[in-house]
Amino acid sequence: FRKVLQFHGDRFWPSSKDTKRDKKSEREREREREREREREREREREKERERERERKRNRKIKESKRKKGERQDEVNE
Repeated sequence: FRKVLQFHGDRFWPSSKDTKRDKKSEREREREREREREREREREREKERERERERKRNRKIKESKRKKGERQDEVNE
C-alpha cells in the first residue's frame, strides 16, 4: 500500500492514519509471532512426553526380558 506523506517544514512525514495502521499491524504481527512461539513450545513438550513414554516402554521391555532370562537360568539349574 502507498503511504500518504504530509509536508512538515522541510520534511515529509507519514500521515497519522498510516502510522496508527502500522502500529496496529505491528502489534498484530507481534501477537502472531507470540502465538507461533507458543505452538512451537507445545510441539516440543509433546515430543518430550513422547520420548519419555518411549523410554518407559523400552525399560519395561528390557526388565521383562531380563526376568525371562533369570527364569530360564532357574529352569536350566
